[in-house]
Amino acid sequence: MTNNGFEAPILLTPSEVAAIFRVDPKTVTRWAKAGKLSCVRTFGGHRRFPEEEVRARFEEMRQRRAAPS
Repeated sequence: MTNNGFEAPILLTPSEVAAIFRVDPKTVTRWAKAGKLSCVRTFGGHRRFPEEEVRARFEEMRQRRAAPS
């Protein structure tokens, strides 16, 4: 936590997100381009994904797969 009380979100790389979803990192990049996952860009132009949102999306997907049809 910083002095002003603001806590910066934990950001994940495409590879870290890919490991959670068990997909290729390029798939994560395509999801970001399609607007399925939000991301921020570093000064170098690399994508970073908010961990909280990634975990929430993963839970949504997991629950949809577990729900009876």
